[in-house]
Amino acid sequence: MYDFHIHSRVSFDGHDAAEAMARAAVDAGLKEICFTDHLDYDPLGTMPDMAFDTEVYRREYDGLEVPGLMIRRGMEFGLSRDNVAQFQRDLKRYPFDFVLGSIHFVDDLDVYFAEYWQNKTVFQAERRFLEETLACVRIHDDFDVLAHLTYISKPPCHPNPRPLPYGEHRQIIDEILRTLADKGKGLELNTSGLDRCGGFLPTADYFHRFRELGGQIVTIGSDAHRCNRVGQYSAGACDMLKDIFGYVCTFEGRKPIFHKL
Repeated sequence: MYDFHIHSRVSFDGHDAAEAMARAAVDAGLKEICFTDHLDYDPLGTMPDMAFDTEVYRREYDGLEVPGLMIRRGMEFGLSRDNVAQFQRDLKRYPFDFVLGSIHFVDDLDVYFAEYWQNKTVFQAERRFLEETLACVRIHDDFDVLAHLTYISKPPCHPNPRPLPYGEHRQIIDEILRTLADKGKGLELNTSGLDRCGGFLPTADYFHRFRELGGQIVTIGSDAHRCNRVGQYSAGACDMLKDIFGYVCTFEGRKPIFHKL
């Protein structure tokens, strides 16, 4: 099993040391992990610094080894319409194995918090999130895999937590998936929604459609910010991808490696 979305204390919202999380991965039966700490930027500059310090990153991960576990080094970059140049600068911070692209801000608001949801129906909140996602994946070329496409499903202020229904937003979701496939980018199966909104982020129907549209690269990530969530629900995620793709991907030096399931 594999977990390619983990945040240690290097991330602004992480809690545990990388070594402790790596040992938790071994205990969870994982073969390979990737630390993907945050490089996110608040458009309004009102939140604390959400971009990790490169020297802190190096101290935490350089030389880190745990017997029986392959450890990769990556990052999660918060995509926006106006930070393409910033992304290119941040890629030079470290020789990353893997780069996730994610959407956290829409209309300058963090979708995790209540302000974003004010004066919107659930459908409107979902649609704006997907519109921003489509705009960003069209503009950006430097990420490897899109993280948690349906991240909007799990914020604690969601008035009616649910997996984002593919059928209600079919046209725009297809455009996102088609763009990823055409660019040779991957889609992440993020397990963190299972106990927050009742489903993986995204659910199986998205992966079936991604494959139909020519998508090939798929990864699994727990989005763990604490040791107790490392590898959480990874077995079920592997089973799902086995049925749809027959494999899961990891990355080394920004190149995908395909593992038969």
